[in-house]
Amino acid sequence: MSNHPSFHTRASLREDVERLGVGPGDIVMVHAAMSRVGALLNGPDALIGALLDASSPDGTILAYTDWDARYDGLLDGNGRVAEEWRAHVPPFHPTASRAARENGVLAEFIRTWPGARRSGNPGASMAAIGARADWLTADHPLDYGYGPGSPLAKLVDAGGKVLMVGAPLDTMTLLHHAEHLAHVPRKRIRRCEVPFATAAGTRWRMVEEFETSLPVVPGPDEAYFATIVTDFLATGHGLQGTVGEAPGTMVEAATITTFAVGWLEQRYG
Repeated sequence: MSNHPSFHTRASLREDVERLGVGPGDIVMVHAAMSRVGALLNGPDALIGALLDASSPDGTILAYTDWDARYDGLLDGNGRVAEEWRAHVPPFHPTASRAARENGVLAEFIRTWPGARRSGNPGASMAAIGARADWLTADHPLDYGYGPGSPLAKLVDAGGKVLMVGAPLDTMTLLHHAEHLAHVPRKRIRRCEVPFATAAGTRWRMVEEFETSLPVVPGPDEAYFATIVTDFLATGHGLQGTVGEAPGTMVEAATITTFAVGWLEQRYG
């Protein structure tokens, strides 16, 4: 008997994600809590490789990165940064700005994978690897970056999927797209200044979008995305299993978006 510790590998994780429905040509948006997956040979790259292998040929992997700006505490009531601080806030650069730490390590691993592409809206920023990475990340609107024209809208239009690997269900970023689409009154709007790195130096621009750090309308609790996903799974949609040692949930992007829009409109419309 071998006394080696048990490791999950790129090959074993491929089998796990294939059981959850990842197949050739799929576009898969992944959220992961890598600490829950277990011991891995090659760390988070093993999961990225497994997803690329399972979706090949012509597959694409997508992750929500946001950016690690951390200057919210400098914003005044109008979303502006005081003059004395402006020179100290590093500007957003798609190929250099780190993914937000609270999104987990996998997002940064995907952002820095060879050949990865990253969209140009800082707060709604997405990184993608694979056949349709350029298309998914191109022309990301700077205002209302979770709405039409966003990588999330393209994921839905292209018949993509969302895979949760140990990540809390309330972190399913796609549901911000449903919040944008839902016809409900009193949507919260967020406006804040963002510095962009350009060839001519830093350019500040006011960015406007529906609020994403709180529910888009008053009423639901802050983790209500988890309730939407749980209610969706209870209708018989989606697949559940394990990826390594982590709970895995796979849903069709278009189906859960339609469900979430209806869920919001029924309760808050």
